[in-house]
Amino acid sequence: MSEACSGNCSSCSSSDCGSRTKESLLAPANPGSHVKKVIAVVSGKGGVGKSTVTSMLACAMAKQGHSTAILDADITGPSIPKAFGVNECREATEAGIVPAISKEGIQVMSINLLLDDETAPVLWRGPVLAGAVKQFWTDVIWGDVDYLFVDMPPGTGDVPLTVFQSLPIDGIIVVATPQDLVSMIVAKAVNMARMMEIPVLGFVENYSYYQCPDCGKKTEVFGKSHLDAMSQQYNIPILARLPIDPTVAQMADMGCIEQVDLAAIEPAAQALTKE
Repeated sequence: MSEACSGNCSSCSSSDCGSRTKESLLAPANPGSHVKKVIAVVSGKGGVGKSTVTSMLACAMAKQGHSTAILDADITGPSIPKAFGVNECREATEAGIVPAISKEGIQVMSINLLLDDETAPVLWRGPVLAGAVKQFWTDVIWGDVDYLFVDMPPGTGDVPLTVFQSLPIDGIIVVATPQDLVSMIVAKAVNMARMMEIPVLGFVENYSYYQCPDCGKKTEVFGKSHLDAMSQQYNIPILARLPIDPTVAQMADMGCIEQVDLAAIEPAAQALTKE
């Protein structure tokens, strides 16, 4: 932005202003949507439990009394509807698409809610995938939402780029696991967010440890965590460390993710309300 800029893009004739370019990429929300905060949950690789973290965060925020929604941006590997036990196919109206609502009132939109067969593969190329995610923002009638969580696909490809550019992301949460390899992957996610000028709100470490139900001893199944060093290096807080809990997976498989114990994720949810 130049020194003479008034901040009003509509009265500006400059075609190469960075602020104008960035603003023009934002997609308009559906007229029936009034979303206060948009938070993306990301990971540099698959298999770290990103969708589980997204689901638990949404549940924890809803438990605090906030109206909450999840936009499932993982088009080729959607799992959010199953975790919440919603499967009714959504239909478009003239006003837009009405999202599904879970038992506890969390709104959900996913590609699986638009398919006749939820097991059918989505064989789309990157630009089409990105376009579908963008439509989940422009065409879905989210209504009044305090926190919209975006469950991102792994990596730094077309879909994450589209989300960062097209949606008014207020910040991201990076999901990691203790393995040393993940440190490099986490760095990629953090660096992408910073290149896109998206605030990184914090880390959530999944599979951090296993606690014996009999003696209470904690065992670091995947080895010593490297997240503390990453936290210091990038000056990003660790919001929560989640244990390996077979019950969480079982409840998600049953479509009952809203019934899991949220004690481990609550510190992360509380931190978000302070942002």
